[in-house]
Amino acid sequence: MDKYPITVIIPSRNEELNIKECLESVRFCDQIVVIDSGSTDKTLDIVKEYDVEIYHFEYKGGWPKKRQWAMDNLDIRNPWTFLLDADERVTPQLREELKYIISYPAAHGYWISLRMVFLGKTLRYGGTQLKKMSFFKTGAGRFEKRLINQDTTMADMEVHEHVILDGPALECKNHIVHHNVNTLFRYIQKHNEYSDWEASVHFSKMQGGLPIKFWGTQAQRRRWLRNTFLMLPGSPLLVFLLKFFLQCGFIDGTPGFIYCTFQAVQFFHIKAKIFEKKKVVYVK
Repeated sequence: MDKYPITVIIPSRNEELNIKECLESVRFCDQIVVIDSGSTDKTLDIVKEYDVEIYHFEYKGGWPKKRQWAMDNLDIRNPWTFLLDADERVTPQLREELKYIISYPAAHGYWISLRMVFLGKTLRYGGTQLKKMSFFKTGAGRFEKRLINQDTTMADMEVHEHVILDGPALECKNHIVHHNVNTLFRYIQKHNEYSDWEASVHFSKMQGGLPIKFWGTQAQRRRWLRNTFLMLPGSPLLVFLLKFFLQCGFIDGTPGFIYCTFQAVQFFHIKAKIFEKKKVVYVK
C-alpha cells in the first residue's frame, strides 16, 4: 500500500482493547506516532507489533497537554497532521476522501464527524452527532488554552479544548467511528477527570480560546448551553430530558438510555464539584 503523506498522532493510556483496531485503520499513513502515558496493560506490547514511533509522556499539570506537546516537540515530517484517539477508527471511505483532499486541498483543515458506538450499538440520537477538527495542514492547527492552572486530576489529554485553525476549514463527507470497547469502569473514571476540568474552568473563569456564544461553532454552542444549564436548578435532570426525549435518545434503546443518563450524571458531578470549590474557598 502506498503511504499517504500524513502524520497521525494517537494518545494512549491502558488502551489494549482499542489500540489494535485503531492502528490497523491508519496503516495508510506515512508516520504513526503513539504518545503513551504510563500504560500498565498490554497497550505498548500491541503497539510494538506495528511500524510506529512510541513516545512517553508524563503529565505534571499546566500546559501543554499530551497532543499539543507532541505537535510542539516531535519531528512531524509530513505536510498533513491527523489527530486520532485510541478508541477511534478510520473507515475505508474516509481514507479515500483524505487521499483526495491531499491531492486537491481546498482548505487548511477539515472537520470530521464521529459515529459513536456505545455498548455495542451505534448511537444516532441523544446529541451524539459530534465533529472535531482532526485533520489539518501541519502547523495550521493549535489547541486553545482555556485553563492555565491545570493539575493531574484533570486528565493529561486535551478533551474539551479544541483545535483553532489558522485558515479556512471545510467538512469531510465521511466519518470516524468512535468505538470504545473499554469497560464502563474506565468510562466513568475518565469522566471523573473531565468533570474536575470542567468545574475548574467554570470556577476560575480563566477562559481563553474560542468565545462562548450560541451562534457559533458546535463547540461554542455546546459551551453556551453548558454554562446556561449550570445556572438552572435541577439542570442534571434537564440534561437527561433534553438528550433522552427532545434529542430522541430513547430511539437508541437501552444503550441510548444509559448514555443519556451518564451525561446527566456527569453534569451533576460538575455542579457538585463547583459547589465543593466554592465551599472550600468560603471556609478558608
